[in-house]
Amino acid sequence: MPARKKSTPNRRPKSSRPHMPGYGLPTGKKGLLPWSWAEQRLKKSHNYWITTVKSVGSPRNISPHNVFPHTMVVWGLWQDGRFLFSTGSKSRKAHNLAQNANCVVCTELAQEAVIVEGAAEIADVAARRKLLPAYERKYKFDMSAMKQDILSMKEPVFAVRPRVVFGLWEKQFMEKSTRWTFE
Repeated sequence: MPARKKSTPNRRPKSSRPHMPGYGLPTGKKGLLPWSWAEQRLKKSHNYWITTVKSVGSPRNISPHNVFPHTMVVWGLWQDGRFLFSTGSKSRKAHNLAQNANCVVCTELAQEAVIVEGAAEIADVAARRKLLPAYERKYKFDMSAMKQDILSMKEPVFAVRPRVVFGLWEKQFMEKSTRWTFE
């Protein structure tokens, strides 16, 4: 499993234009989306797409022929500047993240897309305690049968900390496309 890390305060990301040669995006920062636009969509999305990767072979021999992406829909929460979700310890997502913590999380609405590139870590008990009631409220889903396994760290809860986030708003794609970077 990825290493457990303590939560660090959420820093404001730096905004810029995405590097998209050939799309004709304007230069400069005028018209960029505010970070609050992305956070609002990360919080309100009901379903999220998560992509993990499985590599077969030794790390020195990684090539496109032995890297297998895996995309699945999950429920989760944007909490304290990270995306949190639970999954079974035997799931393909959990196995892939144990091998390679890098992943991509996307909100459900492509016309107002938020794409998070980051690394997953095992959420600590404090984050799990905060997650459970918020998750039950958001999804109207009783977590009591899983609560003990989640709080005892028996089952994984992952926290994806963003490195780069893209905001792509279809209605104003040219003017508003934004990339946020975290340090």
